[in-house]
Amino acid sequence: MSSRQSPKVAVLKGGPSAEREVSLVSGRECANALRGEGYDVIEIDAGEDLCAQLTACQPDVVFNALHGRYGEDGCVQGILEWMRIPYSHSGVLASALAMDKEKTKEIYARAGLPIVASVLARCEEVEAGHVMAPPYVVKPYNEGSSVGVYLVHEGANAPRLAADMPPVVMVEQFAPGRELTCSVMGDRALCVTDILTDGWYDYDAKYKEGGSRHVCPAEIPDEITQACQDYALRAHNALGCRGVSRTDFRWDESRGLAGLILLETNTQPGMTPTSLSPEQAQKCGMTFGQFVAWMVEDASCDR
Repeated sequence: MSSRQSPKVAVLKGGPSAEREVSLVSGRECANALRGEGYDVIEIDAGEDLCAQLTACQPDVVFNALHGRYGEDGCVQGILEWMRIPYSHSGVLASALAMDKEKTKEIYARAGLPIVASVLARCEEVEAGHVMAPPYVVKPYNEGSSVGVYLVHEGANAPRLAADMPPVVMVEQFAPGRELTCSVMGDRALCVTDILTDGWYDYDAKYKEGGSRHVCPAEIPDEITQACQDYALRAHNALGCRGVSRTDFRWDESRGLAGLILLETNTQPGMTPTSLSPEQAQKCGMTFGQFVAWMVEDASCDR
């Protein structure tokens, strides 16, 4: 990063993924916060001309507020490495690994982290009959934010999937219990949040006003809080994440610690008004502006 007093920050937002609308909100909120912290900020809706846009504005650093494919899977990170522009969040390899849910689970398992069984299957196989005993979840293995997630209950027929689902999907044993999540900031695990919803924690529950309620810090036993923090930090390190990440859990409280399993790690946690990581940072004493400024100051190449 440049040693200028007020570095020029390009905030990447939007992009072509299924999570474009959320990314536009994240980018706007982060850009406004960075301006409030004294940074010179330009907002870029990342498209096919991204290289030309970056060349034209010559930023000192990129704040990556993209979500989903292309922005979160190593593609944009590779462009920024090639252009030698310091950037926030994780690098090429960690981003690609964490976006691939099957690879993520392989790494979790090698690190001794608890997971549930899953398989990859073609959509036509999933629709033809149960590829594992219900209850199970069907989801894309390389998207985030609960885009295209189906919960198949015991006694239900095989699901009919939307036409825009990828050809191959993940079928994962359903893990009952509470939805917990914990962010990591550098080498520090933040708070644990208990996410409460009236139904399935899907895309609308995550991002629509009133879609979910957050209890932060979670009102859970200290043993579970400490385990979530330990597992989140171990997942962050095992995947090679940098900057801020957030790991999601399910916890079946009837089974105690044995009921805690990891779902996935997000290398580009949401930064909208209803997002979890900024809320956890606030509980740890940071304003939203301080949180995003830390990510800018942490930015580098070779991540």
